[in-house]
Amino acid sequence: MVAETPGEAPEVVAARHQTVLEQVRRQEIEARAEIQADLASAQATVDELRDALVAAREQHQELLNQQRTAQQEREKGEAGQTQVLKTLTPVVEHLRSMQRKVDDLEKSRVQQHAELATQIRHTQQSVEESRKAADTLASVLKNNAVRGAWGETQLRTLVETAGLLNRIDFELQASVDADSGSRRPDMVINLPGGKHMAIDAKAPYNSFMDAHRAGIEPEVRDRLLLDHAKKVRGHVDTLARKGYWTGLPVSPEFTVAFIPNEQLLNAALEVDPSLMEHAFQQGIVLATPTNLWSMLKTVAFTWKQEALTEDAQVLFELGQVLYRRIVKLAEHVDKLGRSIQRSVKDYNAFTGSLERSVLPAARKLNAAEPLAAQIAAPAAIEEAPRTMTSPDLEVIADLDREELTIFDVEPLEAEIVDETRDAG
Repeated sequence: MVAETPGEAPEVVAARHQTVLEQVRRQEIEARAEIQADLASAQATVDELRDALVAAREQHQELLNQQRTAQQEREKGEAGQTQVLKTLTPVVEHLRSMQRKVDDLEKSRVQQHAELATQIRHTQQSVEESRKAADTLASVLKNNAVRGAWGETQLRTLVETAGLLNRIDFELQASVDADSGSRRPDMVINLPGGKHMAIDAKAPYNSFMDAHRAGIEPEVRDRLLLDHAKKVRGHVDTLARKGYWTGLPVSPEFTVAFIPNEQLLNAALEVDPSLMEHAFQQGIVLATPTNLWSMLKTVAFTWKQEALTEDAQVLFELGQVLYRRIVKLAEHVDKLGRSIQRSVKDYNAFTGSLERSVLPAARKLNAAEPLAAQIAAPAAIEEAPRTMTSPDLEVIADLDREELTIFDVEPLEAEIVDETRDAG
């Protein structure tokens, strides 16, 4: 059985069915040839056995004429007949098996013929339903409002597929004050840096649909396609006069004319090859779903890069704050080291005075009446605190230099609060 693929043309399905029929016929012919060969072989065996049987009968007849060996010859004849029957039994069974195979092949052929007929009927029904659906769609799309809504839906689906978000990366039916008056483009794409790009989703469709109706004459089709190209050119001129870009704050000087169907634009370009150049001169970019999706994907990528740049700026600001705080901490550590150094100096002066002035007098007092306990001389501290000499402590002054600033950085609120607290 041949599986039917939805939407295939009847000619393709019929050709496929014809191929299957030819394969079945070839298999049937091969089976019949094999059976004929087996039958011929069996017939040859039967002929040989028949000759043997005739010879046996003749011999039996001769033996019957001999009275002395009549009984023996009769027994031999019966034994010969039994052997012949045993020899013919496998041949008969083989012939019956071949007949069953032929019957099965015939049943399979009849069943496949019935299935092919059913598939052809289903294909014809599918083609008829598709034709009716196409006619219904064509009649619906002739309505300007319906066609406009369909184009806007196609455009929004395409934009969202490219990764842009409504009311963030694009706006629908936004009002703009262009040089030609108040306008409302179908969509405005927001670009990084506060820039914008207008897109119109309307496209002429009637003549193109009429040109592809079933049964239309070639001359009429050519005339309708020429009219379609003229309408597309007129649509370009209309969009150019509206000048959507003049009503946007910052915008490239062109409007994207979205053509929802590739064939709509290709048919117009085949009749009017200069249409694309004319559109460029008028500031109109004719875009089909394929190339518009690529353009929108680029916009989405640019937005991602913009977000990464903003994140990098925040990280740079946080890095500056962290570096300033580390330097501040290092200053406190340096102050603590100097304080420890002064304490060590005072301690050493104290121990020196103790050893020079106090302990000698105490020892003289102890000499008059010696005690077991002796006064131990305090040890001096020889090691001084390490001085911080890292050049990083001097970089904080360079960070405030204007020529070394990568971004336009404003002090973070947390940094201002911390510096105010340190000053206090």
